[in-house]
Amino acid sequence: MDAHFFATVSRMKYIERWALMRSSRPENLSEHSLEVSMIAHALCTIGNVRYNRNLNAERAALIGLYHDASEIITGDMPTPVKYFNADIRSAYKEVEAVANQKLIDQLPEDLKSAYTKILMEPEDPDENTRLMYRLVKAADKLSAYIKCIEEERSGNQEFRTAKQTIERSLDQMAEELPEVWDFMKDFLPSYGKTLDELT
Repeated sequence: MDAHFFATVSRMKYIERWALMRSSRPENLSEHSLEVSMIAHALCTIGNVRYNRNLNAERAALIGLYHDASEIITGDMPTPVKYFNADIRSAYKEVEAVANQKLIDQLPEDLKSAYTKILMEPEDPDENTRLMYRLVKAADKLSAYIKCIEEERSGNQEFRTAKQTIERSLDQMAEELPEVWDFMKDFLPSYGKTLDELT
């Protein structure tokens, strides 16, 4: 039997994000997933170093890397649609779970269990795992916010309201997750700077 999993996952580079928005530079799902992975790792590391947490930063990075893999099958549904109401949000979660299961089914039998733990959220997670997943979600929001900053700095006003909405969401997250506030304070000011300014 051919194992199609990695050939399918490699198609993330063809899934364009922000489909309803005019972008100065397109962003694909592979780019986004890499950024989410790195930020999720950073958030967990900040939690461990500064807040005495016991989070698995490497696992968070791995989950971040695959967090939107289902969109290879579903496509990127715009956030205003996905979160329009509780019914749509719940239905979309089911669609994501079915899509992730289709990906898992493309693996050899002996590897399915390992990748199920990456692609599917556990049903009854412990406190540290629950917190880690919340930080991966925060990393996803931060990545979207960074995209808005970059678009705005390039003179594109199309992302202005998205930036405001995401900023409010991040502020709410930061009330319970100081790691999010720390990342925003320490790292966000550098985004949009020129290479000369960064070096």
